[in-house]
Amino acid sequence: MSAGLVNRRHVVVVGDSLLDRDVHGHVDRVCPDAPAPVVDVDTVCPRPGGAGLTALLARGDGVDVTLVAPLAHDADGRELSELLRGAGVRVIALGHEGPTRVKTRVRAGGQSIARIDTGGPGRPMGGLTPDGTAAVAEADVVLVSCYGGGVTADPTVRDALRRRARRRPVVWDPHPRGADPVEGCALVTPNLTEARTWARMPDAPGDVVARGLVERWSAAAVAVTGGYRGAWVATTASEPLFAPAVPASGDTCGAGDRFAAAAAGALAHGRTTSEAVVDAVARAGEFVAAGGASGIRPVVRTGPGPADGTAAAAAPPLRHDERVTPEAAESFLRDLRRRGGVLVATGGCFDVLHAGHVATLQAARALGDGLVVLLNSDASVRRLKGPARPVHSHDDRARVLLGLSCVDAVVVFDEDDPSRALRRIRPDVWAKGGDYEDADLPEAAVVRSWGGRVVLLPYLSGRSTTAVLQSIESGDPL
Repeated sequence: MSAGLVNRRHVVVVGDSLLDRDVHGHVDRVCPDAPAPVVDVDTVCPRPGGAGLTALLARGDGVDVTLVAPLAHDADGRELSELLRGAGVRVIALGHEGPTRVKTRVRAGGQSIARIDTGGPGRPMGGLTPDGTAAVAEADVVLVSCYGGGVTADPTVRDALRRRARRRPVVWDPHPRGADPVEGCALVTPNLTEARTWARMPDAPGDVVARGLVERWSAAAVAVTGGYRGAWVATTASEPLFAPAVPASGDTCGAGDRFAAAAAGALAHGRTTSEAVVDAVARAGEFVAAGGASGIRPVVRTGPGPADGTAAAAAPPLRHDERVTPEAAESFLRDLRRRGGVLVATGGCFDVLHAGHVATLQAARALGDGLVVLLNSDASVRRLKGPARPVHSHDDRARVLLGLSCVDAVVVFDEDDPSRALRRIRPDVWAKGGDYEDADLPEAAVVRSWGGRVVLLPYLSGRSTTAVLQSIESGDPL
């Protein structure tokens, strides 16, 4: 197994938490006493909302996460706390005024019919606790997720954030009903509509608005997000940068949280502000394409599910640009298994990624709820393929693989076959390309030893790394 651990980074999310419930149903009649649809409920899907959703998304980016937020001592508050802790988020609860804020969206046919808001107001009571103060001071990055509930206006919270911003990075995702960011934030992330309102520039382009808000908020950088267009970034040191997005269709609910969480995670891993924003734009697009916040819900299976018949919830994706360690893959696996999900693994050199590789990876991911790629190290590839290979280092190959939406984690191994890595992560399914149909897979017995399954996938004819390299040498396209 490849040695060396990626240092775990710590992101502390401070903000207003709430509980979201998506009620999914179908409509085939109207009320007899009013022109209103009758929704027959199929599933009810609870999930953390507000700063809770931001913390959940940040946890999926390969960092340790602590949420500092008011939590009510009621049934909804306990459910919210259990959802967060079950996802691996540490919770530091502040006093909460009133019942838990709950937003219930009633959906049918993929459309929202109504939203019902209860609870609140959710303002913090008793101020920031000592352990909350320590967490804010010690984190690699603090992410403020404001949802207008009063946390960002609390004097004790603002004092701790102000002291923090003088020394270490604070990312602030503002809300129109919340307080302004404290001075000195490393990055503030309003959307274009919000930014124009704050800057009093109703028709100004994003870069102009971003530059104006850098001055207003005394921030190191402001990234104004423009949805499907991308984001404009202004700093105190250079001309504004535009990070374009790949247009994605889908539910945009939670896209701003996804952007802020990804930016904070990238900064925690040592990325520059511009690199963090470019990465966050890409992650937000992937999030929208995957269904947005409503995609974080139990999976409805068409095949065999967990032994108790319950639906499995999709685990937060583990995605970051550094090579994923076995320990990080195991963390992803624990999160997935906690929700009853099915882990799929596949393996190979993936030296020059081509259409055959992509087809195999997409097919493998369709077999379960998460995909881990076991990747041959450079030394392993040289032993298997000869001294001229690999073309790309395993770090570069891992990064390319993690850029695919169907890949959730990568583990690099040094041996000639992946048996040792398989024993460590123990996937439910081991998937291999159809070119192995007549071959004896030495790892098959290993997978079956814990009840795992071996599945061969269709092979895209004529596509191979050898063929690609020969085509490059000959000048003839495939």
